[in-house]
Amino acid sequence: MPTELDTTLDAIMDRLTAEGAPAETVPFDRNGTMIPVLKNAPPSLVHYFGHYCMQHKDAVFVVDGECRLTFAETYAAARQVAVGLLVRHSVKRGDRVGIAARNSANWIVAYMGIVMAGGCATLLNGFSNGEELADAIDLVGAKLVLADAGRAARLDGIEHGARLVMFDHDCQPAHGLAEVWGDPEAVTLPELGPDDLATLLYTSGSTGRSKGAYSDHRGVVHGAMSYALQSLMAFTYLSAGGNAPTSQACTLLAVPLFHVTGEVPLFLQSFALGRKIVLMPKWDAGEALRLIEHEKVSYFAGVPLMTYEMATHPDRDKYDVSTCSGWAAGGAPRPPEHVSKIKEAFPEGNPLLGYGLTETNGVGCGNFNENYLAKPSSTGKPSRPLVDLAILDEAGAKLPQGQIGEVCIRSVCNFLGYWDNEEATRAAFTDDMYFRTGDLGRIDEDGYLYIVDRKKDIIIRGGENVTCIEVEEAIYAHDAIAECSVFGLPDERYGEIVAAVFLAKPGRSLGEAELRDFLSTRLASFKQPVVYWQATETLPRLGTQKIDKRSLREKYTQEYLAA
Repeated sequence: MPTELDTTLDAIMDRLTAEGAPAETVPFDRNGTMIPVLKNAPPSLVHYFGHYCMQHKDAVFVVDGECRLTFAETYAAARQVAVGLLVRHSVKRGDRVGIAARNSANWIVAYMGIVMAGGCATLLNGFSNGEELADAIDLVGAKLVLADAGRAARLDGIEHGARLVMFDHDCQPAHGLAEVWGDPEAVTLPELGPDDLATLLYTSGSTGRSKGAYSDHRGVVHGAMSYALQSLMAFTYLSAGGNAPTSQACTLLAVPLFHVTGEVPLFLQSFALGRKIVLMPKWDAGEALRLIEHEKVSYFAGVPLMTYEMATHPDRDKYDVSTCSGWAAGGAPRPPEHVSKIKEAFPEGNPLLGYGLTETNGVGCGNFNENYLAKPSSTGKPSRPLVDLAILDEAGAKLPQGQIGEVCIRSVCNFLGYWDNEEATRAAFTDDMYFRTGDLGRIDEDGYLYIVDRKKDIIIRGGENVTCIEVEEAIYAHDAIAECSVFGLPDERYGEIVAAVFLAKPGRSLGEAELRDFLSTRLASFKQPVVYWQATETLPRLGTQKIDKRSLREKYTQEYLAA
């Protein structure tokens, strides 16, 4: 039976989406399938930026250390970057222009400038090593990359097809982005529409190599607007109970902007909400608590370990964090026992959980407030009015309520495809445009989604996707390795950590320390195994003669937990 909260939230969304209401929907034909779109959505991110930066022009938008930029200042700086990209670097409509940098105000200005110039903002993983960055650049044919000193140093001496343009993080865009700075009156910016390319993010898959998931302006704008609608629904609900915030909305952004969680629900949504963004270049739970108090943060979202570390921090009670009404998690499952602990630690707020993927522009399901406390293992209900969620079998047929199958999402927010990879794109979608997430799940009698397993061989470590095959290939590059298998182990802090079992070739000696040292320069730090086991005999096989990863994971997980 629907809870009182479900009934109330549904009634609010019914009003918001009614004919003539702000979130009224109309049908849109995507490849022969009719899906809902917001009638009043801006046609592109450029229109979206311009409208909301004018509406909230004098409000503070970005806080980066001691530097503060208003919406109007941020927009003006982004326009100058766009002109510089057009005039000085000859960026053309649809060109993939990379950003390889840590979070900063200048990262945000660079992203906006790329999009406003008609480029496709290509968000390179700032944790990647040089070889990985070069591979990502060449995978999508990026000809220009805006990079900070740290990422540029990793690329030094490594061949790739892009021209690097340096920028820094001094939070003075005219100086920090000097090499892509232009005269705002020098040129008219291109007129962009919903079908133009907007963004490209990288996602790990079962093949090991990252894929470039690209989206048009329609998809990304609707992704941001979908989150804004959920926030408007929550604000309306809180207002009815007399608990609405009385000051400017504010979020603490401590996850990477190159991930979809940082990009869409935190960064892009903030335009529509007139919300202040407080940046953290590096995660520190104590500093996060201080910033929440100092900046009067009203909403926090990060990977599950972040909220857990704040909830259990020894200095938690030294800070007044009562302004924060939402403590959200995404990017990885949150252990159910963490949910009640967060509510106990922050009684003025509520734990929240979101479920979405890079390929859905972060849009999927949400579990809120007391319903999340009641169903802490669930990722919640599909986000209205845009998400159509189904549980499908291998043939693409819908399964009855309660049965386990592949979680599939149909929405205008979904990406268009994987760059230069038609085979993977075809495999990602059903004929009627459901995106196959690779997650196995079921829907309960109340319409709540439960993720029960993953079809894809991926480890989610603190929100970072690690493909087992990529780590295995790096291990196999050592000439003393005969066999290996990589899998995830449960971890209270990160959700999962990387583990490896390896067997040395006959007559060869190879210890854990040597293998760790070998991998240290071949894999990004978050991909490197934390736990190793050295086998003394051939690893178990399935009937297909593939290594039986499931039995290995079960065996060594029990051993790890018992230790």
